[in-house]
Amino acid sequence: MANEKEKDDNSDKDWISIISRYNRPDGLKSWWQIINSLGPYIILWILMVKTIDISYWLTLGLAVLTAGFMVRIFIIFHDCGHGSFFKSQKMNKIIGIIMGFLVFTPYHKWHRDHKIHHQTVGNLDKRGIGDVNTLTVEEYLKLSKWGKFSYRFYRNPFFLFGIAPILLFTIQNRFTKGYMSLREKMYVHLTNLALIAVVAATIMLIGWKTFLLIQLPVLYIATVHGVWLFYVQHQYRDVLWEDESGWDYKTTALHGSSWFKLPRILNWFTGNIGFHHIHHLSPRMPNYNLRKCHYENPIFHNVKPLTFFSAFESLFLRVYDAKNKRMIRFSEI
Repeated sequence: MANEKEKDDNSDKDWISIISRYNRPDGLKSWWQIINSLGPYIILWILMVKTIDISYWLTLGLAVLTAGFMVRIFIIFHDCGHGSFFKSQKMNKIIGIIMGFLVFTPYHKWHRDHKIHHQTVGNLDKRGIGDVNTLTVEEYLKLSKWGKFSYRFYRNPFFLFGIAPILLFTIQNRFTKGYMSLREKMYVHLTNLALIAVVAATIMLIGWKTFLLIQLPVLYIATVHGVWLFYVQHQYRDVLWEDESGWDYKTTALHGSSWFKLPRILNWFTGNIGFHHIHHLSPRMPNYNLRKCHYENPIFHNVKPLTFFSAFESLFLRVYDAKNKRMIRFSEI
């Protein structure tokens, strides 16, 4: 037993030592990422305005690519909130607020919830903030008929990915929450006012119809894929959830967060967020170091990856079987 404890202690020291080498933002890489994300997004948006009178199908084709850059902008916003994109925390906040504005997300509100998500991920006793609502088998069976219907409706892919994402970013992000501080609420309102001003100015320039025909498809495609990415990173067959007594930061980070093995081009557009096990081990690691950290260190190679196709099983997994420690379908209850 003493040898096992010593081995675990050494293992902990190993991963802490490893990730500390990658928790170093590179200013040149960060600014280049802003340029090669924001620049193409603006150019593509202008091209969509130019092509809308030629062919709306061409405009929609450009919308798919534009949405990819919007996801990439969101990753920059995400990293800034973790304080991992620049060495200067003031610069992280300034760029984070600007990028949040571009992706219709108030900086302080979102990152407050996201910080709680990182502190409680995989903890069955601390669910509810920053997570996709997930019940255990026992909790689901205790629900009333209406409760079961509501939970089934919420977990239905049509709602979870077809409707909820656009509602989240266009409506829910506009409102404050009771537990937020006065300062956090103020920033939500300021973000809303800034959005109203910019949207109004854009509509005056190109017309409301053109604005909606461009911005809505881009936002819809980006939010659907963004929510899907977040969902599959914590909602897969062998994901680990534990009670507070058995919860451990390292173990839950590595086994309660997926390694979503995407093609190289999709890793680029998603800021390597598929290496989510590394991200949860160290939120202070900039996105451009996640892939490098995983592949350069054998300690992380025993994490079983989700592939682009195997991840689709997650669409059908609904409740957590705490006894067997796995997500299951309703039909498996």
